[in-house]
Amino acid sequence: MQQLDTTGRIFDIQRFSVHDGPGIRTIVFLKGCPLHCKWCCNPESQLAKPQIAYNPEKCIGDVCMLCAQVCPQKNMSLLDTNKVWINHQNCIHCLACAKACPAKAISLYGEHHNAQYFIDKVEEDSIFYSRSEGGLTLSGGEPTMQTEFAIELLKDAKERGITTAIETCGAIPWEKCHEVYDYLDYIHFDIKHLNSEKHKEWTGQGNEVILDTFRKMREAHPNTPCVARTPIIPGFNDTEEDIIAIRDFVKQFPNTTYEVLRYHRYGSTKYEFIGRDYPLGTEDLDGDLFNHLKEISLQ
Repeated sequence: MQQLDTTGRIFDIQRFSVHDGPGIRTIVFLKGCPLHCKWCCNPESQLAKPQIAYNPEKCIGDVCMLCAQVCPQKNMSLLDTNKVWINHQNCIHCLACAKACPAKAISLYGEHHNAQYFIDKVEEDSIFYSRSEGGLTLSGGEPTMQTEFAIELLKDAKERGITTAIETCGAIPWEKCHEVYDYLDYIHFDIKHLNSEKHKEWTGQGNEVILDTFRKMREAHPNTPCVARTPIIPGFNDTEEDIIAIRDFVKQFPNTTYEVLRYHRYGSTKYEFIGRDYPLGTEDLDGDLFNHLKEISLQ
């Protein structure tokens, strides 16, 4: 088999998923994203470079402190709680601490290998794909940000008879990422808001590139099934006006369905692991409001 030499960086592989495409799927999460959504459930995906995560529940504190001994930046210090404080802002991502930690309290987000390495891992689950019409889903981060790597993964998956899908925020210009869509069987495309100023306030970027990529993607691949998705976020897009506007925009395009997703805070602890505060705090979405907006999205 031809060696796949293009390299890329991922931060997770999730097996036996029944979401994000039909059947049982293996989701490969690629690192790096041009957006910085306030509600992001994968904050470790945003930086393209590798980074460390610290789980205090696993740390053995003053019994060890090997991390402090090997850190060239002297970023680690022991707290009164017998846990380690890490100066993430001063971290140069050399990963010496993660390699030295015997308790695995410090781990790495951002594994770097060639495409062959990852697609071989995906193929280990091929027996489940054939029985369920499942396959590979690329997610992130934003998978089209690593364009050549994504293309190589998808192309080889297709050659091995594995169906392919993607979860994308669409924030990479069409001219740079269009070839990715040539190797997809299913597309999940986030459209978060139609107001560009509001979009920029909550994600760090306007929506012009996203909407342009969506239009051109549907024009180029009208027969590829596409689900346009909106995560409903309290204070951002949780009004009837917001959802109706996106729903009516999506209705223009053939072979495209619309789906709303309920806001959750499942990824909030990950912010602590990488030394960040969760931007939305304890904010929550009323269940009755979500159900109402979901009904509107289906009209």
